[in-house]
Amino acid sequence: MEAGMAEACGSHSKHADHTALLGRLSRVEGQVRGVSRMIESDRYCLDILTQISAIKSALTAVEREVLKSHADHCVSNAIAAGDKAEQDQKISELVGLLLKAVR
Repeated sequence: MEAGMAEACGSHSKHADHTALLGRLSRVEGQVRGVSRMIESDRYCLDILTQISAIKSALTAVEREVLKSHADHCVSNAIAAGDKAEQDQKISELVGLLLKAVR
């Protein structure tokens, strides 16, 4: 998360899904280490590429969950607070995140 977003969105309490996200990221770490070992042991390229594809899919799933959490909590709270400047900032952040995600 970018520094500005961490400050703006970091004030909400820890979400219940943090544990699940951290678990997913730990599995991705293991997959990345596994790919390193596959390359070191000169495994078949197709097998390595299959694992890389799985890693990318897993990271995309984490990205979606974090984006959903941002919308559900940070953006929603800004709307509920009624502060127009804060609402504009959160909507702008959300649009920026979405534009990065579709690249």
